[in-house]
Amino acid sequence: MTAVIGLDIGTTSTIGILVDLPDRILATASRPVTLSSPQAGWAEENPQDWWANVCAITEELLTNSGFAASDIAAIGVTGMLPAVVLLDSEGIVLRPSIQQSDGRCGAEVEELRAEWDEADFLKRAGNGINQQLVTAKLRWIEKNEPDVFAQVATVLGSYDYINYRLTGIRAVEQNWALEAGFVNVATNAIDDELVHLAHVDRSVVPPKRASSEIMGHVDARGSAETGLAIGTPVVGGAADMIASALGAGVTDAGDVLLKFGGAVDILTATDIVKPDPRLFLDYHLVPGLYMPNGCMSTGGSALNWFAETFAGGERATALANGHSIHQHLDALASRKPAGADGLTILPYLLGEKTPIHDPAARGVIEGLTLSHDISHMWRALLESYAYAIRHHIDVLVDMGHEPKRFIVSDGGSQSTVWMQIVADVLNAPLQRLSGHPGSCIGAAWAAAIGVGLESDWRSVTRFVTFSDILQPNGENVATYEAGYHRYRELYERLAPGWKRSE
Repeated sequence: MTAVIGLDIGTTSTIGILVDLPDRILATASRPVTLSSPQAGWAEENPQDWWANVCAITEELLTNSGFAASDIAAIGVTGMLPAVVLLDSEGIVLRPSIQQSDGRCGAEVEELRAEWDEADFLKRAGNGINQQLVTAKLRWIEKNEPDVFAQVATVLGSYDYINYRLTGIRAVEQNWALEAGFVNVATNAIDDELVHLAHVDRSVVPPKRASSEIMGHVDARGSAETGLAIGTPVVGGAADMIASALGAGVTDAGDVLLKFGGAVDILTATDIVKPDPRLFLDYHLVPGLYMPNGCMSTGGSALNWFAETFAGGERATALANGHSIHQHLDALASRKPAGADGLTILPYLLGEKTPIHDPAARGVIEGLTLSHDISHMWRALLESYAYAIRHHIDVLVDMGHEPKRFIVSDGGSQSTVWMQIVADVLNAPLQRLSGHPGSCIGAAWAAAIGVGLESDWRSVTRFVTFSDILQPNGENVATYEAGYHRYRELYERLAPGWKRSE
């Protein structure tokens, strides 16, 4: 058997890929996912929807490829990090997942900072005290949903939950455990004291597994629901941005991946552990390497929201021209000058994660006048994410990393207008990928490594080819340098007021 399946439990869609090694992609399939924000700053999804998608996708992959379930050598699952899925003792999901972009636990973050010296926590856990921590989210559940908290028997991540449904085994992948705030980076083990900080029993956090480690096998129930063969190995899995970075070839110091999915990720590779409270620290899939990274709360999800909320009147025109609404808005924005005629947006629609770690932050439009229209708004929104990326790059440089090559991937990278803006703001060329299957290829490769079908992590790049390079437009560099400093100043000016109103 030389076929493996990779599954990606993403924020906006579930994606599957069937690969026949060494280098053939036989089939892909996807299903949409609905992100719910029932209150300001909240981000939730239904884990049952992920599982229903997986069941439909595995059937479609097998049908479209002509492969039988018995031909599948292994399965790897990746997903957004660190989503929080709570199970009771019977394995029933207790509430919607709390997503990685959720910003509801600002008060709990401040409590943790008051209880534990942040520098000491950073040294022990590898990540700072911020709203990303599962500990803070569990404390929020304890305060606000005590009936749910009392029933919690297990906490899992998004892809851990799918692994559980496939195998019946409760385990967590190493990067979920690390970003959750439960791993001691000195010992590489789950730390009892860090778990107890979440006010839960040690048993609530299941055993930690490496990404390519076989954590279990498809059981009878998983087989009946997915059509996969009983006994098919399932590996520990991978955080989506780490899996995507591997597939893009980010394995050498100086390589930076800018990942434009439902959120925007900024990732680089290093063999040095250098925790910094402004960014996250994760394990690279390549053993011995690490991946300092940033992740914004929004990205493509905010663009989708804007298009659905404000661009309804443009849809007929877009359809008449054979364009998607995003393509149509890009075309409109391309006719406006760099800097959007003085319009500046802060894209903190769900609070913000890196590098400011401020759940109280909010989206802002500054400089709006009657002379602006929807094309200015769209351009300013695209520019806001470029400015946020520049902020992350400044932090990486300050940490001692030296970005040398920028690679862009995922759906948003197909927008030439957006990518040109990013190149201009960074004043650096962007290498676009052609046909990058996304995070699911990294998950499939972890499965291949796990069962011994492959031994070289870097060989996954045989599935990806480089496309065009977008060079910065020198005429826009000065405008965007000023715009970037205006963007940074706007947040600094408004942040104290947001914190007072919490």
